[in-house]
Amino acid sequence: MAEVLVFHHGQGLTAGVRDFAERLRQAGHTVHAPDLFEGQVFGSLEEGMAHTESIGFAAFVARGTAVAETLPADLVHVGFSLGVLPAQKLAQTRPGARGAVLIEACVPAAEFGGAWPEDVPVQIHGMDADPFFAGEGDVEAARALVATAADAELFLYPGDRHLFTDSGLPSYDEHAAARTTRRVLAFLDRVDSRGPIPGPGPVGPGPVGPGPGPVGP
Repeated sequence: MAEVLVFHHGQGLTAGVRDFAERLRQAGHTVHAPDLFEGQVFGSLEEGMAHTESIGFAAFVARGTAVAETLPADLVHVGFSLGVLPAQKLAQTRPGARGAVLIEACVPAAEFGGAWPEDVPVQIHGMDADPFFAGEGDVEAARALVATAADAELFLYPGDRHLFTDSGLPSYDEHAAARTTRRVLAFLDRVDSRGPIPGPGPVGPGPVGPGPGPVGP
């Protein structure tokens, strides 16, 4: 089974993030879900982002990096929205990473020093009309990553909700969240049992492969 490090989104370590981590544990994986807000959970994304700005985005990422340094190197790094920052940085820069799952955010690989590592598979999820993921450039960064990484998938879901996987928030979308969870679990099983890294990601129903491709529901 895989060992997974899950980083919460901008509202904190909510019940929905803990529920997601528990789903992975129930599937047999070892899961760590640190609280990078030190016990604070916010009622809105705006409040949470204001808090993040007050402590500094670099400090938030540094907290995630510090947690990772207490754990084995061969982790799968999972991030929700804001949590993608430490997840993506660790997947790109900490040797030994087994994979990454980036949910509702993605930054250009160059932000963390260059191309995506050839031996680290990555899966990206987001809604196609999310004003943050689709409206602020993250989806373009995701498409660029999928087009160049050796093993990458992008899943887009119809809708305009941000934090759609968090079962405790009004933005929760049960159908899209269930599809995301199934795909993440399949990814973890594949990462756990994979041999040599395959070629570029597939083009077909569901994921978006390198370059233009269909988008699954």
